[in-house]
Amino acid sequence: MNGDGQAPSHWFDDEAGPVVRPYAMTRGRTSHAAQHRLDLIAVVVTEPHVDDAEEDHSLSPEHVDIVELCRRTPQSVAELAAELDLAIGVVRVLIGDLVDQEYVHVSRPVPPAELPDESVLRDVINGLRAL
Repeated sequence: MNGDGQAPSHWFDDEAGPVVRPYAMTRGRTSHAAQHRLDLIAVVVTEPHVDDAEEDHSLSPEHVDIVELCRRTPQSVAELAAELDLAIGVVRVLIGDLVDQEYVHVSRPVPPAELPDESVLRDVINGLRAL
């Protein structure tokens, strides 16, 4: 109701544009089986054999956007979420769908525990300088 006791004739904001709830994009799913591999810095790359994702009518526009963004340049999960203006959870589910359908693959960064220790790298540099 507005100030004069009448129902407002316009209950939505024209400026907002189309609004789709995140659960609609993911068909109600909040996680994906591959989600454990999709941390924020995991890199998503479009598979070389993928020609035109738009021709697959089972893909949503957001799926197609992810495939096209990753075709040009490999993107991290965080970059995709920012570029598409979507929540991280939604992007993870969408990427999981694309991995299942073999449109993209995910490269995980090297875990910090597997990186060489800084002191080892210094010793190698000092050894090279001594040559």
